[in-house]
Amino acid sequence: MTPRLKEHYYKEIQPALKEQLGFKNTFQGPKVLKVVINMGLGLDGADAKIMKSTEEDLGKITGQKPTVTKFKKSVANFKTRKGTNAGLKVTLRGNKMYEFIDRLVNIALPRIKDFRGLSPKGFDKFGNYTFGIKEHIIFPEVNFDRIDKIRGLDVVIVIAAMNKDHSFALLEKLNFPFIKKGDN
Repeated sequence: MTPRLKEHYYKEIQPALKEQLGFKNTFQGPKVLKVVINMGLGLDGADAKIMKSTEEDLGKITGQKPTVTKFKKSVANFKTRKGTNAGLKVTLRGNKMYEFIDRLVNIALPRIKDFRGLSPKGFDKFGNYTFGIKEHIIFPEVNFDRIDKIRGLDVVIVIAAMNKDHSFALLEKLNFPFIKKGDN
């Protein structure tokens, strides 16, 4: 079964972006390629019990088993040693990506306390959008009673677009709640 957001993208968003951005072909428009979710654990990465529980939580949130990231360098000030566990990472593509974006925008982001919107300044020069989530418990898949500590997530949405404006237009059509100019 194809995800609801994927159907909506191909039937309505893609033709609307073609008209809005003035493309000759619908496939010239921006498209989401992948979503990368990263959860840094820092010193907690050495504890196997914490690592297992956060791996289960991130697996429930994304619907995919996360990979363990390792430190590349030893840094004495941060008490890190090369090769030890640093955190968890998941790369979503295809149907799982569309399902995650749909749940993120419609369910998780509105559950953030005092949420005013996402910053439109999170785009890099290639048009990819990055933002952070301070509490992973905003996702309904996570059992609030079972968690030991509230952790943050980094979400990177990789977009194939010509510039930042095209990426912004795509994410607006996908109902991302950006802060409007003038709203403080």
